[in-house]
Amino acid sequence: MRRYYRKSGCGCSECSKGYKKGGSVKDACYSKVKSRYKVFPSAYASGAIAKCRKVGAKNWGNKGSK
Repeated sequence: MRRYYRKSGCGCSECSKGYKKGGSVKDACYSKVKSRYKVFPSAYASGAIAKCRKVGAKNWGNKGSK
C-alpha cells in the first residue's frame, strides 16, 4: 500500500513569509524545570512547565511565606 504525504511547503502567503514551523519555546520556565527534573521529556516535567507558565517563572518553585 502506498502512502502519500503532503509537501511541507504549501505555497500560501503565510508559509512564504518565513514563519517557523514547530519547535518549542525555550523560556525561563523551560530552563528551571529542565534543571530540576532528571528525566526531562516526561509527563511530570511538561506538567511542571505548564504550572510554571501559569504562575510566572519568578513565583514558581518558591514556597509561600509563613
